[in-house]
Amino acid sequence: MPSAKILSEKQAFVAALKEKMDGAASVVVVSYKGINVANDTKLRKELREAGVEYAVVKNTMLSLAVKGTSLEALSESFKGDTAIAISKEDPIAAARILNTYAEQDKSKQFALKAGTVNGDVMNADEIKAIAKLPGLEGMLSMFAGALTGTLSGLAVAMQAYVDKQEEPAA
Repeated sequence: MPSAKILSEKQAFVAALKEKMDGAASVVVVSYKGINVANDTKLRKELREAGVEYAVVKNTMLSLAVKGTSLEALSESFKGDTAIAISKEDPIAAARILNTYAEQDKSKQFALKAGTVNGDVMNADEIKAIAKLPGLEGMLSMFAGALTGTLSGLAVAMQAYVDKQEEPAA
């Protein structure tokens, strides 16, 4: 049995982890097996720059953190080598970065296990599909392009109507 001090530290860690996961835009659970130190350092830097918190956490701690929450279904993926990435703002950033690394991993051991986006628990395939979506900026530019195209079409139609009204009657 751990000492009271160690036990209270672990309880505080679990409570902090639970709070981070509850308030997150997304959480991605990965198997980090096979990643070397150099690649891990690059991956962590890229995640940090995107505002994503990445950590290797014991499966027991993760299970305790999600117990009794809407994320409890994630506990099925807490087996083997487990790391989590928590994104507070961009729901796609963690999935995109981790999926890109997993696809480039030559050993094919680094893999996405599961995750959540805006509180919805998803399996690895669903997280991979989310990772392929464009980021917020990409979606906004696509929306702006569609809006511009629609407005241009409307302007052409309105100008044709005005031109037709101005034609002399025969």
